[in-house]
Amino acid sequence: MAYIVVEITWKASPAIQEYGAGFLSGRTWDPNTSEYGILPEIWGTLYSSLLALFIGSFFGIAVAVFLSEGYLGNFVFQILKLFGIQFHRFWGQLPSWSESTLKNLVELLAAIPSVVYGLWGIFVVMPLLREPCNWLHDNMGWFPLFGTRYQGPGMLTASFVLAIMILPTISAISRDALVAVPPKLREASYGLGATRWETILSVVLPTASGGIFGGIVLAFGRALGETMALAMLVGNMNTIDVSIFSPANTLAALLANNFSEAGSDEMKVGVLMYAGVVLMGITLVVNIIGSLILQRATKGLKGMR
Repeated sequence: MAYIVVEITWKASPAIQEYGAGFLSGRTWDPNTSEYGILPEIWGTLYSSLLALFIGSFFGIAVAVFLSEGYLGNFVFQILKLFGIQFHRFWGQLPSWSESTLKNLVELLAAIPSVVYGLWGIFVVMPLLREPCNWLHDNMGWFPLFGTRYQGPGMLTASFVLAIMILPTISAISRDALVAVPPKLREASYGLGATRWETILSVVLPTASGGIFGGIVLAFGRALGETMALAMLVGNMNTIDVSIFSPANTLAALLANNFSEAGSDEMKVGVLMYAGVVLMGITLVVNIIGSLILQRATKGLKGMR
């Protein structure tokens, strides 16, 4: 690990000396004029990853609840009930065999190549989102998040697919945190007359919240470095826009799209390595924080036993 850090930093040193900290705040990437800045890429990387977390966290935690408690049906049932949506009570408890099936399906999501996710995003997700997104723009275009028309490649498409890609990370770590909750806490809750759902909501989830949050942070770290699917879906435009429909760019996509054109030019390679150093630094910090949170949460749960 140390060798990789030193090697990439060494390759980036010409660009670091030439552009300094201004490289982080610049908005232009133009090899013809040797003007380089990665602020739009930093924005796109963080924005797409956070949006993917917003989309994926609910489903990841819901899957984890079902896998650990056998209660996903009622979990979704209760959430939908908050919005006035009612279903037959059958869906409050799914069959027991569905637990292992869902677990295997979620694990298989992590085995699908990134480029396949990208193709799925282009041919399935984009047509699926086009009409609803344009309706939102036509009727709520005054709201900054819907301020541009949906063009296909852009922040929402990339984040939607990215949310599915990080789902296995969130669900697996959250499930481990939920399983680690001491049985005596559940039994004490039942002894006080709480229902199964009340126990999950008021006892199990709060107790496991540290581990769940650690899993979300680690999923954020994975999302930051995702490359191929983002390069295919994000739009690859150096813009900074809060609209979730607008095209953008990410650090990983920038590297993937420009390395073949750098050739043997020391400065062109250097600026890409500089961007790689920034991406690596952000990812390392996020993953270290996530690991520390998860480690602390695990120790806390062990202390309750």
